[in-house]
Amino acid sequence: LADAARDYGPPVVAAYMDHVLANAEESVRRLLDRLEDGAFTYEMDNGARVCVAIAIDKAARSATFDFTGTSPQLADNFNAPYSIVRAASLYVVRTLIDDVIPMNDGCLRPIRLVVPEGSMLKPAFPAAVVAGNVETSQVVTDALFAATGRLAPSQGTMNNFTFGNSAHQYYETIAGGAGAGPDHDGASAVQTHMTNSRLTDPEILETRLPVRLEEFAIRRGSGGAGAHRGGDGVVRRVAFLEPMTANILANRRRVPPRGLQGGGDALPGRNWVERSDGSVEVLSATQSADVGPGDAFVIETPGGGGFGKERA
Repeated sequence: LADAARDYGPPVVAAYMDHVLANAEESVRRLLDRLEDGAFTYEMDNGARVCVAIAIDKAARSATFDFTGTSPQLADNFNAPYSIVRAASLYVVRTLIDDVIPMNDGCLRPIRLVVPEGSMLKPAFPAAVVAGNVETSQVVTDALFAATGRLAPSQGTMNNFTFGNSAHQYYETIAGGAGAGPDHDGASAVQTHMTNSRLTDPEILETRLPVRLEEFAIRRGSGGAGAHRGGDGVVRRVAFLEPMTANILANRRRVPPRGLQGGGDALPGRNWVERSDGSVEVLSATQSADVGPGDAFVIETPGGGGFGKERA
């Protein structure tokens, strides 16, 4: 923009930016012309709930996304700052627009966000928020899509997996199932919504770290049934060659990804440690475990929810 302002002058650049924002705003208003009111409440594994109601004002061609009813600020770190809610709302609106437009603030001009002060989506300092970015953001996104009736919830978690010791450290997020929609099945073994990171190649992982990737496969049958099936999650099994501490920060281990419009729920995720002596230690959605040579950390990620009643 600085180069353009120098070459063409600030008024020309300002006029162009106004044009881009206005185009985005009109695209969203056309989307709202097609959407109807809707609401969705989504419980997390820790018992907290994200509630959203979408109200469309057809005359004004605008909408309100109202998160009233969402759980109060939490004692754990699954609180999400308001900026996360705004970013998730922008993402959902942009993905529902067919027009080829750049992501910009014009996409939210016709949208009013209502987020209660002191809720887990607008917490007061010094609330812990580290899982708000990587986990609660997924729940907000799934709740918004479900409220529009256009997409069943996806795996709803990033499956944050970390391990390390004094010499080695590693972090990854793991794919799962995408939710189905009114005209399509959900994709299997994909990064969904905020989980937009790539995995390290197995050869690089095993060369640089004292681990072995023993399995990385589609978790068949984990997607929700329905007229359109939800996508399947994955199975990932990492074995360790030296002592480390491994950690999982996730969601959707207790509460499964929901189906929509009569579609079936997906299977929730699971994680456990298989010890070298044959014993098994089942882990919760958020837990750490010390591992040693021969131990394996196994993660089964959730599938996506199904859409519509399954055909006879």
